[in-house]
Amino acid sequence: DYYAVLGVAKTATQKEIKQAYRSKARLLHPDTSSEDDYDVENFLVLNEAFEVLGDEELRRRYN
Repeated sequence: DYYAVLGVAKTATQKEIKQAYRSKARLLHPDTSSEDDYDVENFLVLNEAFEVLGDEELRRRYN
């Protein structure tokens, strides 16, 4: 569930989705996290979730 990946409710605004993505991306990004904390799969899933939920049309189709 992309909403769970980003940690937002299904009623979240675009602004809330963007803030949640940026916050989690900072934690998971390879340039800002230690090698022990970096997880490629989680980072890719986070990006995929943001691509879908960050676009109004894709979000409508996902829902």
